[in-house]
Amino acid sequence: MAKKWIQKAHLVKGALHRALGIAPGKKIPKSRITAASKKKGRLGKMARAAKTLSKLARRKKSKK
Repeated sequence: MAKKWIQKAHLVKGALHRALGIAPGKKIPKSRITAASKKKGRLGKMARAAKTLSKLARRKKSKK
């Protein structure tokens, strides 16, 4: 697996919200993402990417 795969990923902001019919400002429930990740095609791909990216730890900014 490539080390910096996310830079090459084609991600469109708000595409998963539009595909699932959820308002742009609302949070997508994990159950909806899990259900969508089992589907084929573009929707499944976006949902699987969302699941993967949700596992990444958020770094806190350190004060220097």
